[in-house]
Amino acid sequence: MISVLFVCLGNICRSPMAEALFRDMVNKENLNEKFLVDSAATSSWQIGLPPHKGTLDILKKYNISSKGLIGRSLIKEDFWKFDYIIGMDMSNIKNIYSITGKPNHPKIIRLLDLTKDRKDIPDPFFTGNFEETYSLVSTGCRALLKKICRKENI
Repeated sequence: MISVLFVCLGNICRSPMAEALFRDMVNKENLNEKFLVDSAATSSWQIGLPPHKGTLDILKKYNISSKGLIGRSLIKEDFWKFDYIIGMDMSNIKNIYSITGKPNHPKIIRLLDLTKDRKDIPDPFFTGNFEETYSLVSTGCRALLKKICRKENI
């Protein structure tokens, strides 16, 4: 089983959006038996809470399930549990390095580094632009799935 963890600051906007979107992509490719997908926060502010209303609204708009999305914190042990740890911006990446104690490890990737954009995904909690976030997360998730399928020969 290939395990993927999406990480952002609060685990209420970007990372649960990425988790839901990636799961949807995996399911549409009939690969759900091959993947474990989760999301987490580098903070502890929103633990146990559902995603932000803006995230839930955008997922509903695109008919993507938000079932099972609950905020949790990234823990050191996640490094050993997941094959891919995907941060939404460089601040998240630095925090992931710090929490896991594994700086510059190749399994820790900024999502849009897999695309031609190679930039941070803005946090819609602050920008209010959930549509932009959805578009960027979607582009990144497609690139990630393509990379994993190529690497894992699936």
